[in-house]
Amino acid sequence: MKIGFLIDMDGVVYRGTELIPGAVEFISLLKAQKIPFMFMTNNSQRTPMDIATRLQRMGFPVDQEHVFTSAQATASYLSQQKERATAYVIGEGGLHSALDRVGIAIVDHNPDYVVVGEGRTGSAEVFDKAVQLVFDGARLIATNLDPNCPTQNGGIRPGCGAFTKLIEEATGYK
Repeated sequence: MKIGFLIDMDGVVYRGTELIPGAVEFISLLKAQKIPFMFMTNNSQRTPMDIATRLQRMGFPVDQEHVFTSAQATASYLSQQKERATAYVIGEGGLHSALDRVGIAIVDHNPDYVVVGEGRTGSAEVFDKAVQLVFDGARLIATNLDPNCPTQNGGIRPGCGAFTKLIEEATGYK
């Protein structure tokens, strides 16, 4: 039986900007012993390269192939559902990049999907448009359903799930 590790990041190997004791050593041991591992995150904001760079700066011996995001999972799923799919996207660069990589066109009119990810790009106008697009037939897709996210200063802010719930409540569609 082959062994490998799927590893969450925030709260597992670091908390905010603080390393969890022993985390770098554990990942270094896995790499030295050629035990496969992958960092997983349900945050769709950043690209795997962005995340790997942050981890490297913290001392982790990783590259972007060691990172898998909810944006990548969403992009993979959508690319399997429809060839040449289109999406109206509420989210940041990591989500846009993942969708673009699999050939999903990001559009403002008549999309196949309304895709909601993490970030602070939402506004009343953006959500008004998303609601109308779902009413017009676009399928609503969320990169995760977390109602809130921790902030650097120890607080919380609305998460992808809260934004998705707003659209669900306004449209009656899940």
